[in-house]
Formats: sequence, structure tokens, C-alpha cells
Amino acid sequence: MKPWIKRTLIGLFGAAILAGGLTACGHRPHGFGATMSAEDTAQRRAKMVERVSSKLELNADQKQRLTVLADKLQEQRIALMGQTKDPRADVKALVAGDKFDKARAQALVTEKTTALQSKSPEVITALADFYDSLNPAQQQKVRDFMEHRGGRWFRRG
Repeated sequence: MKPWIKRTLIGLFGAAILAGGLTACGHRPHGFGATMSAEDTAQRRAKMVERVSSKLELNADQKQRLTVLADKLQEQRIALMGQTKDPRADVKALVAGDKFDKARAQALVTEKTTALQSKSPEVITALADFYDSLNPAQQQKVRDFMEHRGGRWFRRG
């Protein structure tokens, strides 16, 4: 096979893999993410709290601690999103010109890292508070859930 044919086929194969990967990573359930209203987000968070509460058979105090954890996670998510409503546009802007915008890429990384560092202690405290409030059987259910990489707790249906 001629070298230019090999290069062309490898290039096409690489482009197909890249496009497939971007398509797979870009899929989100309908109504998910930055386009959700505050009310939709609150409803999903309440539904998640109810689902976990029923699976773990939480008492009122434990349920309240889980609600605090969900609120802290949401605060961290909002901090990570920052001012942008379209994070993909930020990433696309890095490669929009003829050269990669290294300065803007570093600024994005710094912004996200700062958001993580500032909110993580609150999330860790809320998670520890919730987990420590669970009895040994409930803690085992959490470990089993994590062992099975999510099981079916949070899936629809």
C-alpha cells in the first residue's frame, strides 16, 4: 500500500474516532445541565434525596444531612460553572483561531481549580457529617452501592 493511502486512512480513522468520542461525551439526558431552571434543579435534587432516603431508610435527621450535602454539591457545581452559560463555547474559543489560546486555557483551569478548592471543604464536611450519621447497615449499603459503580439507584425507571 502506498504511503499516502496509509496516511489518509489513518487520518480518516483518527478523525472518526475523535468524532465518535466527542459525540459520546456530548450526550446528555434531555433537560440536563446548564439549561435547567432553578426550579427544575431543585426538583431533581429533591427527587434524588427522596430516592436515596428510601433506599437507605433514613430518619429525619439523616435526611436533613443528606439535603445539606446535596445543597453543598449544587453550590460547588454552580461555582465550577462560573459566569458562563455555555462551557462548550469556552472550550471552542480556545481553538477558534489559528493558534491554541494557551493563556485562556490556563485561566479556565485556574478558575475551575480555585472553585474546587474554595468549595471542597464544605462538601467534604457535609459528606462526612452525613456518612457518620448512618448506622453500620446503612454505611454497608453505601459501600455496596459504590462497589457496583452506581447500581440502579439513580437510574430512571
